[in-house]
Order: sequence, then structure tokens, then C-alpha cells
Amino acid sequence: MATPDFIRTIRADAGQQLLWLPGVSAVVFDDDGRLLLGRRADSGAWAIIAGMPEPGEQPAACAVREVFEETAVHCVAERLVLVQAMPPHTYPNGDICQFMDITIRCRAIGGTARVNDDESLEVGWFEVSALPELPAHEMLRVEQARGDGAAWFEPAP
Repeated sequence: MATPDFIRTIRADAGQQLLWLPGVSAVVFDDDGRLLLGRRADSGAWAIIAGMPEPGEQPAACAVREVFEETAVHCVAERLVLVQAMPPHTYPNGDICQFMDITIRCRAIGGTARVNDDESLEVGWFEVSALPELPAHEMLRVEQARGDGAAWFEPAP
């Protein structure tokens, strides 16, 4: 995964200690109800398209940008689906990050799904009834995006 320049600048002073960062996930459906996924270059696992907003970038703009950068699919952001603090993650280089994920449902409006950067090994459209194995937190995002209810968040204790 490409590390944004602003994170490299922070890491120069912070070292590998835990960074609390925003993250945006885009649950993208086409007109046939299929879900867009990418197979990540870092883990080989299929995943929802996601990334970090640039400083000052709005979450919906980040979702649209990340989808195009990773898959060459043009989309529009439709609604907020979920907000969730994820557990800390240690990268192979030892950097530790924890993300506040903002998930947005998006609708594809153009482009042809293909690998469009070095973050994915494959990209493709999947029937929701025939998805590859996805972690539970990603399945929660998909299920929430399929409905029209309010955005999901973990209730306060």
C-alpha cells in the first residue's frame, strides 16, 4: 500500500507509534446490484475499496477518488453507511495505525473495473449472494449498505 506523503512526514517525528487516522470505505454497487471488490496486493485478500482522505478532503470525495484510483470505476457517493473505530493494526514494517472508518455507499456510473494502481492484484464485480470470503467487519459494511436504514454505529455503553 502506498503511504501518503503526509503520513511519511508524521512518521519522521512519531516513529512507529500508534497513529489514530481517518479511513474511508466505499461499498460500490452497479445497476445490477453487484458489489465492487479489490484483491489487496499487501494481503491477497478480497476487500471493499478503502483509503485515507488527504488533509482537508471530505469523506465522500475520498471515497469517489479511491474507487477511481484503485479500480478505474467512476462512482457517486449516495449515503453514509457506518462509522466505526477499528482495532489497531501493525503493518509489516512495524508501523501501528488505528482507523476511524467512515463507510459510504456508492453507485457506479461509468468506467470498466480493472486494476488501476499497485494496491490491487485484481478487481471485479460480485453478486452479493456469491461474494468471496470477507472479514466480518466488511460483511457488516455490505449489509448496512444494502439497506436504507440510518448509519450504523456502536452504541455507547
